[in-house]
Amino acid sequence: MATPQATIERAPAGPTAERRDIVRAARTVLAREGWTRCTAEATAVEAGVPTDTVERHFPDQEQLLLSVLLDSSVSVAAALASVAESYLEEITDLEQDLIALGRAWLAPLEAFREHFAIVRHISAEVSRLPVEAVQKWQDAGPRQARRELARRLQRVAAKGLLDIADADQAAERFILLVPSTVVQRSFLGALPLPEAEADALIADGVADFIRLYHA
Repeated sequence: MATPQATIERAPAGPTAERRDIVRAARTVLAREGWTRCTAEATAVEAGVPTDTVERHFPDQEQLLLSVLLDSSVSVAAALASVAESYLEEITDLEQDLIALGRAWLAPLEAFREHFAIVRHISAEVSRLPVEAVQKWQDAGPRQARRELARRLQRVAAKGLLDIADADQAAERFILLVPSTVVQRSFLGALPLPEAEADALIADGVADFIRLYHA
């Protein structure tokens, strides 16, 4: 098996329908079984192809799993960037618009159920993962989503509605204060909270955020 560093730095082959099917199958297995059990053999069974077909596209397990994780993370980050753009493009009522943003930020929990099942597994297995894989996942997913939110918050601040010196820090605090409480209490969407409870947590978080950053 290649070293973790070699696995991560190897440039993948061009996308094909067969390769996409394998990645899709591996995502299903990874969401169901976790990192250590998502093998070429298990992926081949899920995809309905021979094991050597999987190994031809992905010579080692780490390359396969990293491809799945990054592909999934990029999709979620793009969805969250779209949410930030939609809800912060035009502010009519700062508090209500931020509450709406907080609710919409949680939508991927339902829309990308497999991804968050993968994240739950990774959280439990993180000590077994290559450090470089964890960093690449964070960069492609959570950090990218936070950067996009920071850009939009900076635009809101430029309109005089928020007093923000460090947009990246403000984005991180918004995520921690508003959607993260719901995400944690629902175990990343595995046990959804009652709507009224989630709404109350979001409203409380937004109130705290505004107290920190109101102009």
